Amino acid sequence: MNTVILGAGESGLGAALLAKREGHQVFVSDKGLINEKYKQGLIENAIPYEEGSHDFDRILQADEIIKSPGIPDKVPIVKAALEKGIPVISEIEFAARYAGDAFVIGITGSNGKTTTTKLMYHLLHVAGFDVAMGGNVGYSFARLLTETPKKYYVLEISSFQLDNIIDFRPNISMILN
Repeated sequence: MNTVILGAGESGLGAALLAKREGHQVFVSDKGLINEKYKQGLIENAIPYEEGSHDFDRILQADEIIKSPGIPDKVPIVKAALEKGIPVISEIEFAARYAGDAFVIGITGSNGKTTTTKLMYHLLHVAGFDVAMGGNVGYSFARLLTETPKKYYVLEISSFQLDNIIDFRPNISMILN
């Protein structure tokens, strides 16, 4: 599968690492300059990328596009992909496909997401559960899945990360106000 990732921050790098592990042909495109730590991750893993612009011709050859949460649907490259019928999904949606039978707790809302996520992770960890914490705090969900698999994932998920989800359904969802 030809997978393009738009945005090369934590979410984009995580999606690229997971896509590569799963045998996808991967290309990462970031219209801005890529932070050196994320660029190094792409280089170390031999993942092709571009920065400073989007190669529309190359991107629009994708079978699927994974969009980083900071990129709105109204930007020209996303609009062009959607008009061409290329599915555009979030990193959370993509990662969930490869979570297997892991138990996922998703925490979203206006206030208290980070505190609640850290508390939930702490309680499970201290109780001896095989758990990881990520999403909008720490590593992206996709990146966590490329590391040592866990039975439980506690994810802080911003509203932007929930854009472009289709089938992602955590086992437990918390919506905070």
